[in-house]
This record gives sequence, structure tokens and C-alpha cells, in this order.
Amino acid sequence: MNPFDPDSPFPMRVQFEFSAEVWYWRGPSPYHFVTVPEEVAAELHGLAPFVSYGWGVIPVRARMGETEWETSLFPKDGGYALPLKDAVRNAEDVTDGDLVDVEMSVQPSAP
Repeated sequence: MNPFDPDSPFPMRVQFEFSAEVWYWRGPSPYHFVTVPEEVAAELHGLAPFVSYGWGVIPVRARMGETEWETSLFPKDGGYALPLKDAVRNAEDVTDGDLVDVEMSVQPSAP
């Protein structure tokens, strides 16, 4: 069943809202992330075969406050991490440890 097929009798949810804490990853390419809650990650696992374009990443459009951006969720510890671009964090005055509200929609890959 393709969850993006409008004729599907059981379409999967592709839009999500959640709150999560911002965390900083110091790795070779430092970046900020929020961890997608477990219940959302469980639904995303069902969508992954239809949208992932490699390494299990899932393309999404996200919104935090007034700022919207496109990115990809990274698989992490059985769930997913949403990367926060510096431009997004700066526009929304967000830093490590802040609790943020996120709206996110999964973007289907081109046929």
C-alpha cells in the first residue's frame, strides 16, 4: 500500500506535530538536532520504504515558529533526528536545550 496514493483505503499520516528538545552534536560536522518522538518515529518507519532515498533518510518539510525549511530526517538509535539549520535556529532564537514545537510533513519521492 502506497500511503501517498489518494485512492488508498488506509492512507498513512504524513503530517506530524511534536515538541522536542534541541541538542548539539559535536561530531566532525557540528550540528543541532531535535529527536523525533518514538510514536512519530514508529509511523515514519512505515513510510520509509516509500520515501527514503538511501541510508534510511526521509525527506521532510519542517516548520518551527515562522520558519519553514526542507531537510531530511537522519536515522538514529532506532528513531530519527531532525537537523536544525543555523539559519532556522537564528531566525527563531533557538539554542541547545530549548524545547521547540515542530510541524513536519513527509515529502514523497518523485515517481
